Amino acid sequence: MIPKHKKAFSMITSIFVIVIMATVAILVMNMTARTIKETTTQYRKEQAVLLAKSYTEFAIMAVTANDRTTECIENINGNNVIANDSSGQGYQVDTRIYYIGNDATANLTTTCAGTRVLDSSVKTIGSDLHIIVDVYVRYKELDNTGADWITYHRRTLQKI
Repeated sequence: MIPKHKKAFSMITSIFVIVIMATVAILVMNMTARTIKETTTQYRKEQAVLLAKSYTEFAIMAVTANDRTTECIENINGNNVIANDSSGQGYQVDTRIYYIGNDATANLTTTCAGTRVLDSSVKTIGSDLHIIVDVYVRYKELDNTGADWITYHRRTLQKI
């Protein structure tokens, strides 16, 4: 027969081990949740960076392929790219194009020349026309749809 004080000691030891195991399990779950959140945040930001690069290249391609004396490209927009829903889980892309350079107003239509020419007196080599492409990529955190939008901005100066 086991004495009573040894039974009580075994019960206290087992309760102590269970509490220690539960604490370790909580710490592991907490660290896992934080790692998942940081990974998701980093992934969303990298997607925004890649979208900004893609829309910059698309804007440059669109402007160079366009006849600026008949039509002016000022904006290229994309809403809910990647995820096709309206709950804010996708990305919203707004691309604005500004023209700058020697006599930029002579190379553009009158509708565009008044609104998107930053400075036609900038002296560049030859009669080069330049564009400034501003790309804004907006997105929300996936686990907090009520949060404010996060905006990634990329500005590029390109000779056309």
